[in-house]
Amino acid sequence: MKQLCAKEALKYINDGMCVGLGGGSTVGYLAEYLAQEEKKITVVTPSDDTAELCKNLGLMVLSLEMTDHIDIAFDGCDELDKHLNALKANGAIHTKEKIIAAMAEKYVLLIDESKYYETLPLEDSVTLEVIPQSRNYVQAQVEKLGGKAVMRKNSAKAGFVISDNGNYIMDTYFTELAAFAGKPEVLHQKLKQLTGVVETALFIDVVAFALCVCGDEVKVIKK
Repeated sequence: MKQLCAKEALKYINDGMCVGLGGGSTVGYLAEYLAQEEKKITVVTPSDDTAELCKNLGLMVLSLEMTDHIDIAFDGCDELDKHLNALKANGAIHTKEKIIAAMAEKYVLLIDESKYYETLPLEDSVTLEVIPQSRNYVQAQVEKLGGKAVMRKNSAKAGFVISDNGNYIMDTYFTELAAFAGKPEVLHQKLKQLTGVVETALFIDVVAFALCVCGDEVKVIKK
């Protein structure tokens, strides 16, 4: 299924493009196909793993800091609704992913039908990148909104998960909270307004379209 989705994504990429590639195995397949097709492109990625893979495949990788425009970008997500609002909970690189989404003329998500919903269920964490000094304040404010906040622990060593920007990663949960049901944009705004929150893992009004694998075919999901 992931290979099928990656092959469909390949059709949107032409020589001379600057292409954003996120993380995950579907994007990994897309990178392999780009190398096999010998596409004359440059790649920008928020993922160290994807950057290493692309370099090993012989693709030219540009640093995010040296880029101001991307023709098209591809990534995955954990949840997507019919309005193309998305939740990207698990990678802890959502701030850099949003920078790439903002730069891209088209930001495209690659998913399978198990991740597509009428409205976002928010079963996964609404992950926040938080400035360390604001940790306790943000946790308290999340609880005032009716959510639950948990610092993400580092499984490899003692302490919290630290983002590439040197900030904490906080997992917040708002499952079935009536105030935000079907209103992810409201939740995003309230969380983003909290002093110390760098970014949320809710992607609102940034997705151009999605390629969704349904059985043995790929459907284009647009608003």
